[in-house]
Amino acid sequence: MPSAPLPVVEIRSVANAQNEWVALLLGMPGAGLDDPALQDLFGTPDLLAAIAPLDCIVHVDDATVFTPPVLNVLPANRVLLAVRADALATDGTARRLAELQLAGYRVLIDGPLPEGVAAPVGLRTVARDARLELPRAAALPALFGPHLAYHVDDMARYGACENAGFSWFSGDYALEGSVPDGDDGTSRRRMLTMLALLARDADSHELEAQLKQDAILSYHLLKLVNSAAFSVGAQVTSFSQAISRLGRRQLQRWLQLLLYARQHPDGPPNLMLPLAALRGAALEAACRNEGGDRDEQDLAFMAGVFSLLDRLFRMPMAEVVQDLNLPEHVEAALLRRDGQLGQRLRLVESGRPDPATLEAAGVEGPDWWQSLLHAYHWAIQVARNV
Repeated sequence: MPSAPLPVVEIRSVANAQNEWVALLLGMPGAGLDDPALQDLFGTPDLLAAIAPLDCIVHVDDATVFTPPVLNVLPANRVLLAVRADALATDGTARRLAELQLAGYRVLIDGPLPEGVAAPVGLRTVARDARLELPRAAALPALFGPHLAYHVDDMARYGACENAGFSWFSGDYALEGSVPDGDDGTSRRRMLTMLALLARDADSHELEAQLKQDAILSYHLLKLVNSAAFSVGAQVTSFSQAISRLGRRQLQRWLQLLLYARQHPDGPPNLMLPLAALRGAALEAACRNEGGDRDEQDLAFMAGVFSLLDRLFRMPMAEVVQDLNLPEHVEAALLRRDGQLGQRLRLVESGRPDPATLEAAGVEGPDWWQSLLHAYHWAIQVARNV
């Protein structure tokens, strides 16, 4: 584990229009990464190895941070540079960014250009805070791209960004639940029944009987078990085989995640799936790092995954958990973010591991960093196999 303190940096996922994660966004304007933070984050191969094949987009406030030691740890084929547009008012910045682009870096100009400053020739990929005024509709497709919109916090803003020509998106729009077309509540009731069965460690035959009532969940389970992640030769064609292949512990884990699978086999992925996987894996790793046993790790994983069920079902969390008979500390974490588990859930939700939140969660910065790297690696693999 790294000995240096974890840089306090905001970390957010970035998805394309097909709801696939494509990159991680590190830092924000006004709190961009500086020279020491960049060297701490990229000075070891851990980060880029963990999130492969995703790229990293690093926010900086000006181009002076791109010193030779920093560039030595930023591989141009994996790292995009998002630089505040205000920096272009400083002499030499446009030339420096053009040099970086010639060296193979992809450079995004973040924000509107300062008054009186012309767009640099060759630097025509943009990033923009979606909470502010966006470029006019269809203004961006003629530029290089892909263009990034961040702080995209609802689907209405997502639509406006897409109309403007952005194709990479980051924000809470990913947390908006979706109710299947024509759903009369039957699907939701079946899913809640499955949750109750999982929470009380139900018999395999009960799980199999419930699975047979949900064609979409059944489809995704069999697809998963037959994927490259699990395949050992013989194709799995029945639920009993799936249960046998996975084992009860892994079956429960995957069924918890598969609740977030796409609503239709040929539909786009649900962006809540990798987010739920990230939360579950991060909380499980933190529990394991402090010596928690397998049962405690499973409960930590469950808390992370279940923390998005209110969003998925579009109903209060209190209604979701009322029939699940969860342990008291898990329920307290889900309902009020109480207790150590609740504080850790708050930490992974925040995307920004500041010292005060780390202390409240009872974890050290380097330990949490390793937990996050593990969680992102696992969530990326989940999203690629479901």
